[in-house]
Amino acid sequence: MAQTTTMDGVREPSAPGPADNPHHATRWLILGVIALAQLIVVLDATIVNIALPTAQEALGFSNDNRQWIVTGYALAFGSLLLVGGRLSDLVGRRSMFVTGLIGFAAASAVGGAAQNFEVLVGARVAQGVFGALLAPAALSLLTVTFTDAAERAKAFAIFGAISGAGGAIGLILGGALTEYLSWRWCLYVNVPLAIIAVIGAALLLKKQHRPDDVKGIDVPGSLVVVAGLVSFVYGLASAESDGWGAATTLVCIGAGLALLAVFAVIESRVSDPLLPLHIVWDRTRGASFLVVAFVGIGLFAVFLFLTYYVSLTLGYSPLKTGFSFVPMILGIMATATGSAGLVARIGPKIPVFVGMMLAAIGMVLFAQLEVDSTYALHILPGLIITGLGIGLSIAPAFSAATSGVDAEHAGVASASVNTFQQIGGSIGTAVLSAFAASATSDYLSGLGRAPSKADQALAAVDGYTTVFWWAAGVFVVGAVICGALFRPGPVAVNPDAPVLAH
Repeated sequence: MAQTTTMDGVREPSAPGPADNPHHATRWLILGVIALAQLIVVLDATIVNIALPTAQEALGFSNDNRQWIVTGYALAFGSLLLVGGRLSDLVGRRSMFVTGLIGFAAASAVGGAAQNFEVLVGARVAQGVFGALLAPAALSLLTVTFTDAAERAKAFAIFGAISGAGGAIGLILGGALTEYLSWRWCLYVNVPLAIIAVIGAALLLKKQHRPDDVKGIDVPGSLVVVAGLVSFVYGLASAESDGWGAATTLVCIGAGLALLAVFAVIESRVSDPLLPLHIVWDRTRGASFLVVAFVGIGLFAVFLFLTYYVSLTLGYSPLKTGFSFVPMILGIMATATGSAGLVARIGPKIPVFVGMMLAAIGMVLFAQLEVDSTYALHILPGLIITGLGIGLSIAPAFSAATSGVDAEHAGVASASVNTFQQIGGSIGTAVLSAFAASATSDYLSGLGRAPSKADQALAAVDGYTTVFWWAAGVFVVGAVICGALFRPGPVAVNPDAPVLAH
């Protein structure tokens, strides 16, 4: 690393330049590899959703078991992210990146070839495990590869666009593969994508030695946080099927929150914590974590319930359903990449606030949907506005969440971002599904007669619009809280963080 000499004759590290960065010449190619890896992880959260009915018919599992195809992935992925991030710092980002890709591809191949429900769920859990190794390594590699503030803003804008649009891309790809090939290809497709990313990593990422001052892993903290997150996410998943008052739901959520509180106590006392608390308590990073959590909740409302509406109410095919989200993808990419220069100059505070308020407006538009609404007049405007808002808020949040973190903790800071995003999605899954079910049930019970097919359609739409109103509220609350927490002005990038892929 370059050094400067002070007036006292002491040599201190200065901002790393291109000569200090072994990846400077290939940084944009590396961004392509990282973005592809992130796309694999993000699209897998939704690509299987469209394939689920076909897979259920082929393998013969029940409706009660169906949710575990999604929940198994979420449980493993969300609970192991912090451990995966710390392993990335200890073992090496390059090593964890490649290991995660290879393992994810292998699990996808097994899932695609599954002949029964148990193998398919096991493969989805394995995908979550290796995704927890891959995601933090990818983000931390991006953090240490781009050290120039302007270039960093552009790189994170692209990364944020992929993260925000990946779910919608998964719907399109899942619809096309299910309709023209087989539901199995919704899993097989990860294999060639991962192979390309592994080859790119082998060619572009340089292996370096781990710093001597990096210590071991916090075993007590790791065990407690994994148990806490598994319990919490499992409780949320149970709420959808068993109800909020069920013993399983209450015990698991309560135990999860208690264990997470114990985890915070452990981290405040151990000498080498899994998650140094200063990473979370920093106002800028804390606000960034909340942004991705709020966006995770709101995006769930769009991806799941708008998918239900266009497929079940409007009768769209799987492929047409996927392509109906294209305007939102374009909106996300437009603002995520187009606002990079603005965010570099003024910081994330204003863009995040404006973005989340735009997303809230989009939700309000969706809340006006009726049984006979049309795509062009009633859905398209909301998709565009929501996409613009999501892109404007999530890209600066990803960048700010890892700014100012020393290289030793880049992996765990990156894992924290992904953890908050995953927990946000899990909360959205449970809470919004419960609201939708309750609204639909109340509508039908209020009829005072046996519901007709038309009544059932009206009740379903009432459930969807109820969710969109709640999602609008989530975005407004998120805009106010996060806007207040973010400091005004650009976010400083730590100039002394060594650039390591190890």
